[in-house]
Amino acid sequence: MLKDITLGQYFPGHTLAHRLDPRTKLLAVMLYIVALFTAGSALTYVLVAAVLAISIKISKVKLKALTRGLKPVLVIVIFTGLMNLFFTAGTPVSDLWLLQYITWEGIRAAIFMVLRITMLIMGTFLMTYTTSPIRLTDGLESLLSFLKKIKVPVHELAMMMSIALRFIPTLIEETDKIMSAQRARGADFESGSILHRAKALVPILVPLFISAFRRADELATAMECRCYCGGEGRTVLHVLRFGKEDWLVLAGFAALPVIVILLGQFGL
Repeated sequence: MLKDITLGQYFPGHTLAHRLDPRTKLLAVMLYIVALFTAGSALTYVLVAAVLAISIKISKVKLKALTRGLKPVLVIVIFTGLMNLFFTAGTPVSDLWLLQYITWEGIRAAIFMVLRITMLIMGTFLMTYTTSPIRLTDGLESLLSFLKKIKVPVHELAMMMSIALRFIPTLIEETDKIMSAQRARGADFESGSILHRAKALVPILVPLFISAFRRADELATAMECRCYCGGEGRTVLHVLRFGKEDWLVLAGFAALPVIVILLGQFGL
């Protein structure tokens, strides 16, 4: 289960998706999310799904890697779908047993909500898969640079987010090692009730927190040894510049929510 959590991983490559400016990808994801939450019909969802499919094809990220990342949130997706299925008012499907509590509008809402969450996760994961944490930090800091005028520590916030993303795979690997060691000593994490399994996970938390604090201390020491003192007067190795490809991609993604809204206005 832990190996299915792929958030924060980066798959190196030389595709268009990898070469794009990180600011372009951040803005494209935001526009994609706007279009996704604006979509309200089958045609608009097909349009957004087509854009996602083209992006996956261009990035050459395997679909298996994206679907594997959905496994940890599968319970949430199913629960959200069931809530929409049974608690949406409308015309009942039938008078038989549970079918009287299910409406045609509920089925439509459940399908759209599951698609929305699935495509949202896949789209955001695709950005992290094709963007290194360092470039993601630089892009985020550049986009939020206007907040520096009101004394917001943009660089520090971007650095914290980057470090958090970077250490997610490391902590998952550490948790897997601790669980393997506990199993070798006779621990059982899979049998019994939910409460019993939750109690069995408690012995994992202590060594995991100790390991996390040790890694944080080592990282702080390494940053101090390299004279890191925040973003004040700091320069970057690679200066971010928008190219023709970035402008074309931004134009395409900017048109996406506009088209979705127009299709909704015409009832399509």
